[in-house]
Amino acid sequence: MSDDLDPISPVDAVEMFHGAMEDEHAESTRRSERFRLLSFVQFCDEEGIENLNELSGRDLFRYRTWRREGEGDGRDPIRLVTLKSQLATLRRFLRFAGNIDAVDPELYERLTLPTMKNGEDVSESTLKPERAIEILDYLEHAQPASRDHLILLLMWETGARSGAIRGLDLGDCDLDGTHPRFSGPAVHFVHRPETGTPLKNHEDGTRWNRISEKAARYIEDYIEYHRDDVIDEYDRNPLLTTEYGRPAGNTLRTALHRVTRPCWRGEGCPHDRDIEGCESTHIDHASKCPSSRSPHDVRSGRVTYYRREDVPRRIVEDRLNASEDILSRHYDRRSDREQAEQRSDFLPDL
Repeated sequence: MSDDLDPISPVDAVEMFHGAMEDEHAESTRRSERFRLLSFVQFCDEEGIENLNELSGRDLFRYRTWRREGEGDGRDPIRLVTLKSQLATLRRFLRFAGNIDAVDPELYERLTLPTMKNGEDVSESTLKPERAIEILDYLEHAQPASRDHLILLLMWETGARSGAIRGLDLGDCDLDGTHPRFSGPAVHFVHRPETGTPLKNHEDGTRWNRISEKAARYIEDYIEYHRDDVIDEYDRNPLLTTEYGRPAGNTLRTALHRVTRPCWRGEGCPHDRDIEGCESTHIDHASKCPSSRSPHDVRSGRVTYYRREDVPRRIVEDRLNASEDILSRHYDRRSDREQAEQRSDFLPDL
């Protein structure tokens, strides 16, 4: 241990790292980084590492194996892609720790990330376009203009991230199409980090997105019949509400997990489970259903839909506020055969 280091516990160093991220990162990013470091703090606790100054390259190697094999109390083995994301966060933390004299400034370089084979770091999960349309059709009849209906409807029509949908205020909705740039209704996604609703790409994420006339009418009905007349903790008027104010991000995720389960719509279980005894039928465990889908899956389904309809790539990039590389790598779920057949439509007969 170098004499130039100042003693600090792993817990306190993680808290400092989390605080240092406030100026440059969205709350969702900070929360994810903090969650990934929980396992490292547990490792230090189980190994008796009370002072981060004592951390060595050998400890980092043992942590990598410990985490991969799920050796910690209450932990399970993890996939290579999950291990890579956790080690990447730890590497960023160690670089920060080096800057505050908690570890050797070059220690982070000794933590190597696993090499991924082509496609190993990409999730294949998605909400297929035809299934999204079926669920929306069901909601239109069973729960029209409900909050769950609007969450899926807005995510599907705009392709926006759940954080952007959550951040919408009443004043962000041009339901009559009076905005000079559009000939129809639209919603405005705005980066507001100082009042709790940042966008993933900060100011670059601020944009208007067109919505259908039908979606606009459902929003009007929601506001009139279902929206709680509340303000959030920053005195803003959120579009989507709970009785306490603006819903938490987890509320939107839970809603999607709930409505994407086949049994919720009265369909049979495709996984041969006993519905009466299945824990996934309970709201708190809806995400455990193999058929339930996340906000990321809705977004990837929308990209796939646009690509199948030959919507120009630039239009899709602007609408979803993501680069071509990100859209192709993480969101486009067309099969190789589908892509080949679509390309052939633009080629002369051979």
